[in-house]
Amino acid sequence: MIDNLAAYHFVAIDDPDAVAAWLHALAEAGDLRGTVLVAPEGINLFLAGSVDAIDTLVATVRGDARFAALQVKRSRSDVVPFARLKVKVKPEIISFRKPEAMPLGAPARAPAVSPDALARWIAQGHDDAGKRLVLLDTRNREEFGFGTFKDALTLPIDNFTELPDALAPHREALRDATVVSFCTGGIRCEKAALWMRADGMANVLQLDGGILGYFEQVGGFGYDGRCFVFDDRVALDPQLRPLHAGAPA
Repeated sequence: MIDNLAAYHFVAIDDPDAVAAWLHALAEAGDLRGTVLVAPEGINLFLAGSVDAIDTLVATVRGDARFAALQVKRSRSDVVPFARLKVKVKPEIISFRKPEAMPLGAPARAPAVSPDALARWIAQGHDDAGKRLVLLDTRNREEFGFGTFKDALTLPIDNFTELPDALAPHREALRDATVVSFCTGGIRCEKAALWMRADGMANVLQLDGGILGYFEQVGGFGYDGRCFVFDDRVALDPQLRPLHAGAPA
């Protein structure tokens, strides 16, 4: 059985090339495949291999004080859904090009709602204060084509950098709502929430852990379809079972 890891952490990295080399060596030692992104703002990992190898890598990475709070999502498959190991150093672990959305430059992490709380709000039709709920999908049209939360606000974008312009026509209609931004694993909805709050939308929260975290903790309540993932599994259902025929039923 193959373990699939999706993990990220925003933290200042002064030596991204050295961190990339360290993570490359750790992944190679465990015979892991996938993609590792390192930037001055943090790390983003998509890796697959044996359960023991993933356990060892996570424990080792968290052993570095900079990455002690690494957010981790895990799922299983019968085959490794990556052809090889790729480690890259980039300006951002997800490109947004909005300085005010840099988690390291913000006064604090954008407020988050837990999967359990969001499920309760969906069931109620409003947040705990009685405000109407709007779920904002920060992913692109290819991704939400596989599935999204019921009645979510989706935007016709192909790249994350297009989100601000695509959101502009909806902003006035969102003023009286509690807006929860969400994405696959948490990175984009965290950046989007920070940018929106810095741009005057104080009513925006992020879904902690993204859709994958929601599936892990809650299942598929309120969600229609699957969640697109960036590997050969293509998309996962709320039980974290992959769409691709080469992975387990």
